Amino acid sequence: MRIDNNNLNEINSDSYKPFIKVMYLPEGGHIQMDFTDHYTESPALFFISPNQVFKIKSAFAKSGYFIYYNRDFYCVQLHDEEVGCDGLLFNNVNNMPLTLVPEHELSFVENVFTEIESEFISQDTEQEEMLRAYLKQLMIKATRLWKQQHLGSVLADEINDSNTFRKFTRLVDAHYKRKHTVADYADLMLITPKTLAHKFKKMNLPAPNEVIKDRIMLEAKRLLVHSSMSAKEVAYTLGYDDPAYFSRLFLAKTGESPSGFKTKFLAKSDNINSCHLSVA
Repeated sequence: MRIDNNNLNEINSDSYKPFIKVMYLPEGGHIQMDFTDHYTESPALFFISPNQVFKIKSAFAKSGYFIYYNRDFYCVQLHDEEVGCDGLLFNNVNNMPLTLVPEHELSFVENVFTEIESEFISQDTEQEEMLRAYLKQLMIKATRLWKQQHLGSVLADEINDSNTFRKFTRLVDAHYKRKHTVADYADLMLITPKTLAHKFKKMNLPAPNEVIKDRIMLEAKRLLVHSSMSAKEVAYTLGYDDPAYFSRLFLAKTGESPSGFKTKFLAKSDNINSCHLSVA
């Protein structure tokens, strides 16, 4: 599907929420991923996990591409050895979904999307396999670019450190509701907490403890504003038996109480929707 300013409402609807999604904006734009705004003025790729909340606020004149598919078509977890993108492009606990496309890679990326678009017109019996092949090429290229941009060029020859980050981020995304300490994940990875912290420092990443807390806070925010749960219910859901402690942690990480955050966010959303309605 093409992306332009005429079909943003359709793409931003809940219709595509259950799907895995890939977006390409050739001239940049304004994307809100969960509670973070991303502004780009150059070609960029976004990789969005199922049920992750996103909204395209604006896109430039040149149309982009929007791909969506389900896990049966191509599951990044099952095919992780092929592309190595799980925990980086998708299910990234640091919420870093953006991959910029440098000028020397534009022809490759845009050609992949052109070929995918052409393949949809084809009636060949091997269409699905061709589409998966193009999608795999795109993910491999994007994963390489993502590592360079988010983990630093120092990782070019340090595969082990990159894999440590990827393994950690995947484990946190799977267990954050019950495992809250660095030691929990170090045990799962068969390394010491000190070694894990050292590797993250070497990659100029936030400390593992902060990554765990950030993932918990992201889910807390999602539950507060996208469900009817109370702050106490959110605390229990995220594995905290003491809601008061959870509220203090939330305040320390966000600067607001859970109820204050919810009220402020929903009021802001209502104001934006009212402005859009008045313009229409």
